[in-house]
Amino acid sequence: MTGFFADGREDMSDLDTPVEATARIVDAGSDDDERRVEAALRPRRLAEFPGQTRVCDQLSLVLEAAKRRGTPPDHVLLSGPPGLGKTTLALIVAAELGQPIRITSGPAVQHAGDLASILSSLAEGEVLFLDEIHRMARAAEEMLYLAMEDFRVDVIVGKGPGATAISLELPPFTVVGATTRSGLLPAPLRDRFGFTGHLDFYAVADLVRILRRSSGLLKVEATEAAIAEIAGRSRGTPRIANRLLRRVRDWAQVHGNGVANEEAAHAALALFDVDDRGLDRLDRAVLEALCRRFGGGPVGLSTLAVAVGEESETVETVAEPFLVREGFMIRTPRGRAAAPLAWDHLGLTAPPPEARNPQAVPLPLGDGDGRFGG
Repeated sequence: MTGFFADGREDMSDLDTPVEATARIVDAGSDDDERRVEAALRPRRLAEFPGQTRVCDQLSLVLEAAKRRGTPPDHVLLSGPPGLGKTTLALIVAAELGQPIRITSGPAVQHAGDLASILSSLAEGEVLFLDEIHRMARAAEEMLYLAMEDFRVDVIVGKGPGATAISLELPPFTVVGATTRSGLLPAPLRDRFGFTGHLDFYAVADLVRILRRSSGLLKVEATEAAIAEIAGRSRGTPRIANRLLRRVRDWAQVHGNGVANEEAAHAALALFDVDDRGLDRLDRAVLEALCRRFGGGPVGLSTLAVAVGEESETVETVAEPFLVREGFMIRTPRGRAAAPLAWDHLGLTAPPPEARNPQAVPLPLGDGDGRFGG
């Protein structure tokens, strides 16, 4: 898949010890080597895409109608957390249409001229995939509005009073945008997309299907028990599921008989600090700090981050979404608090409400650093 690109382009006992969040095996981000492996596992058609049934059905209708009309389909916006298949669906859109795809990303388009260069080189019907579209420069966003609606761009030649605008007509094309933070997209840009699909986290049954397919492509002999174990610890994310499958495969090849069975799955996931609910070292460190040090909370974000030796942004964007979604943590106006499930998971007994967090006082909204505690 690299030829498609256009721009060249974990049980923590000491809570004061920094957690290496960037090395988390359950991080849905990926480096170049991971991307190459994931590209080989991607389905090529909508019929092969597991899960996300409603989005796939809707997208299939949009594409089939466009093909019957003989015109490019409406622009497509895909939103959702990392690792759920936004890039894969963009590639599938191009494949279903039988058109080439140009791939770039929002951070790579920092000037209107960058976007103008890409747009002016598009062929008729070509698909332009903009990953992390919410991170585009504002000037480029404004140029994209016009290009998506009227299929033209205005290029400014010269500077000062002598500057002139040259209008370039563009052949019809389709933009597929992907974003993990759709709320950051300006309304005028969102309105240009004729179809918007939100990808949700996957059910365990869908992850089992994905892992069966991946084990076949990777030529990994995996038992159903191992696949079920991996799927249950993958946080509803296919990218994480495939990564855990490869680590179980590695353990089986080095320490076992080459078969990814249930024993290999338990041993490998224990080695990489992924517990039976999918929590890793950072997740458990946050819960340990909440329950043991702060009596269950509430506690401000920056205070909690100091307790685990991490930046506030790391706790907020890396650990917190999963902990809140799974019911381990509660966000309140006064800060973060441990839910009953967190105490049960750590094997601790929750104190009565009047005895919780005896060290803390009601926190101001800014928690002393200008950040909202909730």
